[in-house]
Amino acid sequence: MSVNGTEHHGLASDDGVETIADELLDQALAERRALVQLCLYALDRASAGVVQRIEEGLSSIGVVAVRADGERFDPSQHEAGGAVPTDDLALQGLVAETEVPGFRDRDRVLRAPIVTVYTSR
Repeated sequence: MSVNGTEHHGLASDDGVETIADELLDQALAERRALVQLCLYALDRASAGVVQRIEEGLSSIGVVAVRADGERFDPSQHEAGGAVPTDDLALQGLVAETEVPGFRDRDRVLRAPIVTVYTSR
């Protein structure tokens, strides 16, 4: 069978039935998602040293921690967990601190960071 001018031997049947390779890929991706979620669960309950090691391991497979300290608060990217009153107009609306880091798996948001935002006094 030729798809886009490329010959694919044994990858798909003429009647559209998924191949074993497709099924294995789907299974591997589902298992990866489950393992990443388990790591995030463990990370939330771990000591600082273990958190660092888990974040390094996740980063090696494309899952990176998101800390928004100093960024402009964006409710589509961040979850507000608290507020810090300030009289400094330059700080208002900025993230004062990331309470719980978020995570991205390449371009996909797994979890938005929970942040504390500077607000006017």
